Amino acid sequence: MCELIKSIQERDPANPTYLEVMFAYNGFHAVCLHRMNNWFWNLGLHALARFFANVTRMLTGIEIHPEAQIGRRFFIDHGTGVVIGQTAVIENDVTIYHGVTLGGVGKVGEVQGKRHPTLKEGSIVGAGAQVLGDITVGVHAKVGANSVVTSDIPDGATAIGIPARVIGGDDKARAYGMPSRQEMEDVTFTIDCIIREMGKIKRELNIDENTPESIEDCATKHRDAAE
Repeated sequence: MCELIKSIQERDPANPTYLEVMFAYNGFHAVCLHRMNNWFWNLGLHALARFFANVTRMLTGIEIHPEAQIGRRFFIDHGTGVVIGQTAVIENDVTIYHGVTLGGVGKVGEVQGKRHPTLKEGSIVGAGAQVLGDITVGVHAKVGANSVVTSDIPDGATAIGIPARVIGGDDKARAYGMPSRQEMEDVTFTIDCIIREMGKIKRELNIDENTPESIEDCATKHRDAAE
């Protein structure tokens, strides 16, 4: 418990005191109560484990299935609305934010095998993200806020979008699992150039005077101008 509190203090920009974490962090409470619920589950007391897991959900706003495997120093920041499925595996030093779902995509009647994600050591999942199915978020990988992840994310990568796609590496990622400002500007420039390109096509339909510049060239030109 002390180890978890210290890790939360180190990772939370609010720099909370020891007592603040102990008494006021619902993510901390949910993880501690899950340890007990998981113990009951492993003893075969499934109904009792599910009962206390439901009590935990009502008290903290965080739903963790008692069979889910959670490693050390797992930090749920803010926490409300988090759902962690039955066969989810969370390794050490993982951070997730409010509204995250680690869910399954199995068909009705498919109850055997692993149905939920694995979050490898040091990974971060941003607020509102949905990580679905038996997939792996790699070591120190980051998932952007409100992304929907349905395939593996490589080690050290940053992924955003619906569906999520890899846009950068760990050296550019920031808190909340969001990409760097430069990565977001690159995406914005590209979208802007697509809109400009569509406008040219509409204006020059059936006219062969000039060949419009490529989207990549347009994005590079706007990026250079911004710099």
